[in-house]
Amino acid sequence: MQKKPHNFSKRVYAVVAKIPRGKVMTYAQVAAKAGNKGAARAVGTLMAKNYNSKIPCHRVIRSDGKVGNYNRGGPKKKLALLKKEGAL
Repeated sequence: MQKKPHNFSKRVYAVVAKIPRGKVMTYAQVAAKAGNKGAARAVGTLMAKNYNSKIPCHRVIRSDGKVGNYNRGGPKKKLALLKKEGAL
């Protein structure tokens, strides 16, 4: 039996919610931990749509070490937040 798509979303948000201050995970790491190692792009899409302040989407970065985009102020804001938290 195939899992419902929305369950993956819930798992992704649960994983991201547990990323501690001062730490980051890549989109691929989040996807793998949420149960679908090939869904890094889907994680990116979910993070782009996230406006829940309890889900620290700014702590999810690209596998190449670049911060990627941020829906609440762009990459510069994301980088500033990560530096403030001591993640970078």
